[in-house]
Amino acid sequence: MRRYAALCAVLLVLFAPLAVAQNRSTPADLRGLDQFVEEVMKEWHVPGLALGVIRDGNTVLVKGYGFRDVEQRLPVTPRTLMAIGSNSKSFTVVLMGMLVDSGKLSWDRPVRTYLPDFQLKDPFATQEMTPRDLVTHRSGLPRHDALWYGRSFGREELYRRLQFLEPSASFRSRWQYQNLMFLTAGYLVERITGRSWDDLIRERIFVPLEMRRSNTSVRNLDPESDDAAVAYVWRECPESRAASSGYPQNSAQCGLVRVPYRNIDAVGPAGSINSSVEEMLHYIQFHIDSGAYGGRQLLSKQNAREMQTPQMLVGSQEIWPDELGMATYGLGLSVTAYRGRKLVQHGGGIDGFISQMSWMPKERIGVMVLTNQSGNNPVPNIVTRRVFDLLLGLDPIDWVARVKEQERQARERREQQRKEREAQRKPGTRPSHPLESYVGEYEHPGYGKLAVRAEGQSLLLVLDDFQAPLKHYHYDVFEIDDPLNLVPLSGLVTFLMDKKGEIDRVAVPLEPAVSDIVFNRVK
Repeated sequence: MRRYAALCAVLLVLFAPLAVAQNRSTPADLRGLDQFVEEVMKEWHVPGLALGVIRDGNTVLVKGYGFRDVEQRLPVTPRTLMAIGSNSKSFTVVLMGMLVDSGKLSWDRPVRTYLPDFQLKDPFATQEMTPRDLVTHRSGLPRHDALWYGRSFGREELYRRLQFLEPSASFRSRWQYQNLMFLTAGYLVERITGRSWDDLIRERIFVPLEMRRSNTSVRNLDPESDDAAVAYVWRECPESRAASSGYPQNSAQCGLVRVPYRNIDAVGPAGSINSSVEEMLHYIQFHIDSGAYGGRQLLSKQNAREMQTPQMLVGSQEIWPDELGMATYGLGLSVTAYRGRKLVQHGGGIDGFISQMSWMPKERIGVMVLTNQSGNNPVPNIVTRRVFDLLLGLDPIDWVARVKEQERQARERREQQRKEREAQRKPGTRPSHPLESYVGEYEHPGYGKLAVRAEGQSLLLVLDDFQAPLKHYHYDVFEIDDPLNLVPLSGLVTFLMDKKGEIDRVAVPLEPAVSDIVFNRVK
């Protein structure tokens, strides 16, 4: 939390979303959309939004709202570059499909056919995992995002550490969103071709789709010299939250906050692409046209359609079954229905950016929404659904009210969880050792090293870029509560002793779907 206080500048600016004058005017069947977009942006404190819509091969709307840079009052335009996050996943699948088309890869042969050193903790999954499994979130592994997010491991090093990660389900038994398997899919492409994933994306997708300004790393984003958006987050910090957490309320961490770009080059195949709505519409049209663009068949129709065909059931029935169909997953794309029409979509998010990519194949309608704010930001999804309602000539559904009710229920659940955790605390206890006995380096074969440091009369947990204070909970258990990161660290950290009574391990809740990750003390 102190790290963000040092890095982030608070923007105490009251802004009103601004539709950019030079953009294409809003067509008649989207009448009222501008006002709606501006209202939802204000409701969820979104500084900038770009919207692109296509229908029947024609561009219906490309427009920017609000600011890509609030301090400089620079407006969002259709060519403003923003991170698309996990919408990058389907780009990786397109590369794989191209290799399948050329006979260099099979969706259903074991990964070890191409990567003999591929290894997971589950020996059956190691032997049977296929490229299709890699991109359908059924590996048996939960997210384990703390392995890569904010860490210093490179792409190959992350691949080598997969063997030490605990699964939370048996292979192919359950859909669990998993970024590291898409990293592995990109690494597989690199090993087969002898080329970098980044170069292949540029050469085989960006160039033929005329995505001239899109790139694969935030290292190529420069808001000072190009039309690229600044990253922001919205931090809620009510007094009740500060009081209940035991941490002082710090106004430098609340409100609209500018944050640095998050470099995720190591897991690039899972989410590092930056693009604009102008160029993402080319990509959406490519999928609507079953792998063709500009008169060229870049990806076979068979594999283009395979990507948009359900491969795995995501979960239980949607809470609004009359409007939303059963959620399934294709190859790097979500496949469902919206108000009775097949809908292919995916979302994406990384520090300061949330995006939504959607299209209806039969109706040949596509929508792309980019925003430069992360945190609580349902706006891309809400705007997308409003566009579909209008273009389909349907009475619009009040998704704003529905989402706000969901958020209210979620806040109540979080507050109840905090109360339950506090009720389980044993008051009047203290650590079994002096604080300096807990200080040191600890190591896990997968997650690497973490450090525990003394800071005054308290402890600080350090994991690469992360620094989070540890508040004594009871006995040798400390509470960590660091909600300011996209991948937050929270829960109870437990220090363990050997038979001699010396602190020799620490168990940290880095992945909530499995038991705490145990780090052994480095002697």
